[in-house]
Amino acid sequence: MPRWLPRAMVLALALIACFQLGSWAFHQLTGLLINILIAFFMALAIEPAVSWMASFGMRRGLATGLVFLILLIVSAGFIALLGSMLAGQIIDIVEDFPKYVDSVISWINTTFHTELSRVDIQDSLLRSDWLRKYVQNSATGVLDVSAQVLGGLFQLLTITLFAFYFAADGPRLRRALCSVLPPARQAEVLRAWEIAVSKTGGYIYSRGLMALVSGLAHYILLESLGVDYAPVLAVWVGLVSQFIPTIGTYLAGALPMLIAFTVNPWYALWVLVFVVIYQQFENYVLQPKLTAKTVDIHPAVAFGSVIAGTALLGAVGALIAIPVIATLQAFLGAYVKRYDVTDDPRVQGRPRAQGRREPGSGTLLKRIRRLLRGSSQASQEPRPPS
Repeated sequence: MPRWLPRAMVLALALIACFQLGSWAFHQLTGLLINILIAFFMALAIEPAVSWMASFGMRRGLATGLVFLILLIVSAGFIALLGSMLAGQIIDIVEDFPKYVDSVISWINTTFHTELSRVDIQDSLLRSDWLRKYVQNSATGVLDVSAQVLGGLFQLLTITLFAFYFAADGPRLRRALCSVLPPARQAEVLRAWEIAVSKTGGYIYSRGLMALVSGLAHYILLESLGVDYAPVLAVWVGLVSQFIPTIGTYLAGALPMLIAFTVNPWYALWVLVFVVIYQQFENYVLQPKLTAKTVDIHPAVAFGSVIAGTALLGAVGALIAIPVIATLQAFLGAYVKRYDVTDDPRVQGRPRAQGRREPGSGTLLKRIRRLLRGSSQASQEPRPPS
């Protein structure tokens, strides 16, 4: 047996063991890595505000803490107002629920000529096995919900701490990263970092503007219909529809429809129609203009990046997909050589004229005709006698 074979076998087994260990560790730390990724982009989003405060002589740690305090106060106030509104509306719905049931039963009896009564329906529902099983499953699921709530709070605390450290120690982090790279690579890393801050801030800025416009439009509608808590509902629609990807629009429109239904069922239909129309206006008119000025990414590319991010990382990937693609596009744009585009009408989407020929094609045809004409004349000339 060759001497190198045992060493090669040991080396191969060691590499396989290291790969298995690394794969196991990566799967175990996937949640932590996703939290760090979210915290990093959160730090990039608040980096302009922290740097602006630091330019006036404020310490970065204090500036970061002040930004997080403002965000906490605004979020807590919004959640408190929304919770009080939902509690009041739920109480009203529960109190008026028998009236809704009586009206539905009356419509069914009138339309289908039946003799249903609310008392019989209540008795059959209370005695059904479905309700008993549902109550048992709900009682056993309380602990699971509590565990999920505690896990969510711990995850939020982890993201907040990492984002605070990334934003407060941003210069130190960049210095530590550049210290292990040559000068040429340091310039590229710093440029990529600057682009990431600009694009992430631009993305948050554009989403904030669209949330403001959406909130104002829905506030005008809800106020004109006389729906209670119109300001809070408008803020809910603006924030949820813009900062929750994919399903945010449906979640944002469901709550105003429910509240409008308690006032008048036809108002809920008007809210649904307005939400659909405004969504089309936002997708085809408002979002492309704001995105082109802040993020500079094509709407089709943005849509595709959101789908790809959702497939890779779920809701987190959908949330950070657009700033990531915008950063990569801006960074790689410096390394792509571009040329002047020809004045061909097909570039502008217009068909080329039928009688127009390509440059140089007439000259080539003339040469071919001359050669053919010369060969025919040579064949027709009389040959001298031999």
